[in-house]
Amino acid sequence: MYTELGACRLCPRECGANRNAGETGFCKASDKIKIARAALHMWEEPCISGENGSGTVFFSHCTMKCVYCQNYRLSAENKGYEITEDELSDIFLNLQNQGAHNINLVTPTHYVPQIIKALKSAKKRGLIIPIVYNTSGWERIETLKTLEGLIDIYMPDMKYFSDARAQKYSSARGYFQIASRAVEEMTRQTGKCVFDENGIMKKGVIVRHLMLPGMMSETRKIMEYLYKSYGNIIYVSLMSQYTPMPQVERFPELNRRLSMTQYNAMVEYCAELGMENVYIQDGEAASESFIPPFCE
Repeated sequence: MYTELGACRLCPRECGANRNAGETGFCKASDKIKIARAALHMWEEPCISGENGSGTVFFSHCTMKCVYCQNYRLSAENKGYEITEDELSDIFLNLQNQGAHNINLVTPTHYVPQIIKALKSAKKRGLIIPIVYNTSGWERIETLKTLEGLIDIYMPDMKYFSDARAQKYSSARGYFQIASRAVEEMTRQTGKCVFDENGIMKKGVIVRHLMLPGMMSETRKIMEYLYKSYGNIIYVSLMSQYTPMPQVERFPELNRRLSMTQYNAMVEYCAELGMENVYIQDGEAASESFIPPFCE
């Protein structure tokens, strides 16, 4: 039983659900950890996946509800299976033994107390590879502060600049203000990016931005903000991999691929701004083959 789950305020919604007593809030997570996949993952940024892969744990449920989510079966349909903190700790060590460059926690916010316990246990038993916190960017500062010293690499999204779009597509009012404060806290904790001799990140922040069709203005404003705020202290991943999923049919403006002409224009814009640390993708990244198989 965790005090933090008695009136849950782990994410910015601060819904107050008593998860210890079986209540669930917006994210629908109980007090039990639920995951859908734990395996080496080859399709992250090169400094994260490297040659061996990132030791990725996909957590079920989500504090956001993005209508276009490629992991919709986890975030909205809540697929997966329950595990204990001890089992999660064992998973971390098994992934390390498989040669993972890091432990990659995907959509972890609603399980932070349990993850902290599992990480501390695993570290006592020999976990030494970096820990990646892979998040939507929808984070409460107080929750992030509990992770200081345990997380080596933060990999947040910065999805929207417009509050109207954040509310319409992700039910996340105030998203940009919340995500920008979160990135500030993450950068404070990690400092300047550090890499090993093989180019694998050991410490730092990578902000991801998935370009959405017809929303170049969102991307432009976000890139301007990131460069003005952080220069080349952090890395940015400008993603072209948007794949229309079945659930976006009711949003015709999203039910199409991203124009590569628009994407390439934004790559050029980043260069014009002076951004040096930007990961880019080619059109082949926009494919359902890049969506890993999940457990029921």
